[in-house]
Amino acid sequence: MSKKISGVLTAIVTTFDNNGDFSPSAMRLQVQRQLGYGNGIFCGGTNGEFFVLNEKEKLALIETCTDEVAGKAAVVGHIGEISTRETIRLGKQAAGLGVDAVSVITPYFVPLKQEELVWHYRAIADALPVPIFLYNIPARTGNTLQPETVRQLASHPNIIGIKDSAGSYESLSGFLNAVKDLEGFSVLNGPDSLIHQGFVDGCSACISGLANVAPKEINAIWSRFHAGDVEGSRAAQEQVTGLRTDLYNVAFSPAAVKKAVSLMGYDVGESRYPIRFSAADEEKILQIINKYTK
Repeated sequence: MSKKISGVLTAIVTTFDNNGDFSPSAMRLQVQRQLGYGNGIFCGGTNGEFFVLNEKEKLALIETCTDEVAGKAAVVGHIGEISTRETIRLGKQAAGLGVDAVSVITPYFVPLKQEELVWHYRAIADALPVPIFLYNIPARTGNTLQPETVRQLASHPNIIGIKDSAGSYESLSGFLNAVKDLEGFSVLNGPDSLIHQGFVDGCSACISGLANVAPKEINAIWSRFHAGDVEGSRAAQEQVTGLRTDLYNVAFSPAAVKKAVSLMGYDVGESRYPIRFSAADEEKILQIINKYTK
């Protein structure tokens, strides 16, 4: 890549039709919606339900997003699998679909030592012709990348950054401090509650699940900060933090996000995993949407 990925990338939901199958046409509409607010695309991540997609669907999703973006913004595709071999296999296919970079979650289910994570990521970086972001989300994988491990991995020319979704300022600042003197290595913030602080401290971009619900409001945190309006950026963050707190109190965050997008009138389908919303839940989500978005 010739320059760092910056600004807002939406951790975009994966659209399904009435039969529960991937819907490319609906996906294109969601991509265009995000582009209209100045946001890039992070596809096939946690909000994209990668854990319930088969390989064919993952590749179709990446291909649809890159084709629809058509170079107008950055596209990062998630390719992480439990095994090194399967991650490389998926990554080689994704690399030919036009992504700017790929993201690789730590292996899940299997507890790994830090030196094993180093081996895993270096093997992937050696094998792929596309830049790689590490992806730290220990609450979902059981494996945590330590700051010193990330600094070690940052020496690989094909590993260009880390997406931190650990959920704490301690974790985010730990990565920022570990790589602050490394030119060209980016820290991408995952938690929507830390977008503003991440930019203040040196994150180049955020990966936002809530941007599916509030693309304008999320982008305002970045655009105001980028324009030098730090107080305006902080105010936008306060609004987003309220939305996050209220919405995520209803249900598991990716499910709540997708349901909110659906209730806003967009045909994105239902989440595949077995989370269900009562009529009262839906009414509560509608009230939250009306309170925090315009």
